[in-house]
Amino acid sequence: MLVLTRRTDESVLIGDQEVVIRILDIRGNRVRIGIEAPPDVSIRRDDAARRSAESSEELVLAHR
Repeated sequence: MLVLTRRTDESVLIGDQEVVIRILDIRGNRVRIGIEAPPDVSIRRDDAARRSAESSEELVLAHR
């Protein structure tokens, strides 16, 4: 894991993938980020992905 310190309006570029992570706003313990990526790069929030996986698992268990 790479850990960085960035300020508002600073960015992080991810290699040859043309992905840019930009810090938009910092307020207290919250940071708003923007992510620019090509259409073929999937961007998901980990909490949403976990909920989706849990829902899928519940469906499988319900059909047994």
